[in-house]
Amino acid sequence: MTLQVLSRGANAPLSPTVSRIRVVVAWADDSVDVDASALLLSDAGKVRSDEDFVFYNQPVAADGSVQHLGRAAGDSGAEERLSLDLEEIHPSVHCVAVTASVSDATFGDLGALRFTVVDEAGTPLVGFDITEATSETAFVFGEVYRRDGGWKVRAVGQGWDDGLAGLATDFGVSVADDPASDAADAAGAVAQDPTSSVVVESDLGATEEDLVEVVERPVPESVDTLVPEPPVDPLTPGQAPAPDRTADLSSGAVPRRAAGVRTKKQKPVVAAPVPRLAGEDTWVPARLFSIYGVGAGEEQEKRATSALLATMMGVRPFARAVSAHLGAPAGAVETFLEVPFVLGERRVVPDGMIRVARGGKVWTALVEVKTGTGQLRKEQVESYLDAARENGYDAVVTISNEIAPGTGEHPVTVDQRKLRGVALFHLSWAEVLHEARMVLTHRGVADSMQAWVLHELIRYLEHPRSGATGFDDMGAGWVTVREAVAAGTLRAGDRKVPTVADSWTRLVRQLCLRLTAELGVPVTHVLPRRLATDPAARTQAAVEQLAADGTLQATLRVPGAAGPLLVVADLRTSRVRISASVPAPREGGPQRRISWILRQLKDAPDDTLVDVHYSGAASDTCERLGDVRESAAGLVSERSGDVVSFELTSVAPLGTKRSGVKGAFIPSVISTTETFYATVLQPVRAWVAPAPRLSGEGLGPELSTTAEEAEG
Repeated sequence: MTLQVLSRGANAPLSPTVSRIRVVVAWADDSVDVDASALLLSDAGKVRSDEDFVFYNQPVAADGSVQHLGRAAGDSGAEERLSLDLEEIHPSVHCVAVTASVSDATFGDLGALRFTVVDEAGTPLVGFDITEATSETAFVFGEVYRRDGGWKVRAVGQGWDDGLAGLATDFGVSVADDPASDAADAAGAVAQDPTSSVVVESDLGATEEDLVEVVERPVPESVDTLVPEPPVDPLTPGQAPAPDRTADLSSGAVPRRAAGVRTKKQKPVVAAPVPRLAGEDTWVPARLFSIYGVGAGEEQEKRATSALLATMMGVRPFARAVSAHLGAPAGAVETFLEVPFVLGERRVVPDGMIRVARGGKVWTALVEVKTGTGQLRKEQVESYLDAARENGYDAVVTISNEIAPGTGEHPVTVDQRKLRGVALFHLSWAEVLHEARMVLTHRGVADSMQAWVLHELIRYLEHPRSGATGFDDMGAGWVTVREAVAAGTLRAGDRKVPTVADSWTRLVRQLCLRLTAELGVPVTHVLPRRLATDPAARTQAAVEQLAADGTLQATLRVPGAAGPLLVVADLRTSRVRISASVPAPREGGPQRRISWILRQLKDAPDDTLVDVHYSGAASDTCERLGDVRESAAGLVSERSGDVVSFELTSVAPLGTKRSGVKGAFIPSVISTTETFYATVLQPVRAWVAPAPRLSGEGLGPELSTTAEEAEG
């Protein structure tokens, strides 16, 4: 057969002898994921039900006539394939629309878009080249439709800018994506500039000031997060769908779904392989990145740089997660070490280079790395900015143990003229480690070997000898400021107070990163709006609080937790206080409401403080949890009033040393916060009001009888 090449809008008949076909969607840039899908449409141009949408999360039509076969390598790029059994497609289906979507690019970026129909033997029958794609993220490539008792193919080439969910909705599919994911995408839409902080509205109910949550740069849609649903057994081509998914269509009946489809692409977590053939427990597995023989200074930096950049090149989801912080496009990543440049009469050699190829363009960043106590120097950073500008590169990236006070801020102040045409970014090793943990534990990678490579990087960076220690030093002014607070002589105008305030902000960022990586949800720092977007005002507010009452404070929000976390480091008493306010149930008396919270604290430490807040004239009460486990009488106020909320608090000694592990300030704050969350707040579930109930009088005779039986 001769391939018929169609132009947009044209059509061609399929031979009556052709009963099964494969539809191929091809593109040139194989570093980008394109997902093909099919919509089985009635003569009204809509799906009969959600079961008529065939895609990666629903790979087989209810009658088995259309299947999503997945991705394969093509002759000049990549391709996605669908199979259609024309004889098995139900008569009520008038047309099968062949569509595709992309989440981390636009179709205009991909190049060589082609729609091809082939027969069972792989012989091309009909082709259509798409050359007019621009900003679309979803496309109808073509249609296979009925006409005069046979089948024809039409070249469509119509695009959508709102992705797969938007396209599916327009064809009548009920999309039931996770609202939490939608909120995350909305937060991402705020950050048009990757160098700026992102704030989203807080629901913590500020009374005097508008509160927002400071969110780390959002991960792009291409870096998928896990959807907590049970896995679906994959169906291979030619395999019949499971019986319980198949509807009886003999009379035109339409398969039914309860609550729409999810277009969020699911990616399973793949665990790193564990050696099982060791003869003795003392055998040490071979390591990809060995810490043996690691020195300090230059050698330490070279090893850390090489381990990071090599992992980025080998584990694409991790590379995308890191490069998303840098404003880089999604694409094929290549990394290099110590690329030399001539700058005037000097020779400059940055530690590394990252290059990302996308749609015929190459994004390039120079990388400067510091480990241990190494500090970034202004003149060095500026020389790399000059080298990047002269060579037409896009960015300079610095990586060190310094954590910038806020997202998009840089720990080194450079001449603003150096930033013309070149972006400057900073990542702390804590942020790098955070992204590695998130990808491995929560987002998932392609296979077990990638999981092993990423696991080895995490193991290396977590070892003290790697030099990637994270934020562990409150700075040179810490001891002076702490002693002044204890003596009562600290004033807001003291020179060293702002540096301690900035260090506290860095510590809070590190705490949010650690909790996010452990919990798999975005833990955010809640601030008044005026402070979230103004670093100078934020520092000044912390300075004034420290001078006024000797405390450093932060409020953290954990999605799904019963209440926000308040972290207070009290330098006057050398105590760290972690607390959470939990709203009380809105039904029942004081005894019942107090019993509700105590039941949920059965495994919490005895020294946890339980404050009960009452409305009206009733006095608030407070007791140690260990003293009220048997009887809650000590928490019941002598005056009448409703219990409004509970405040749960843990108090622990505060480390005083500026750095280190034993007796240091930073680890004492982190460990106390994590322990409180795990043992006190995490087990508590927020109260949910029961659904309204119909009385028996409002029910018909049959329903009333049923209700009475249920009660009995």
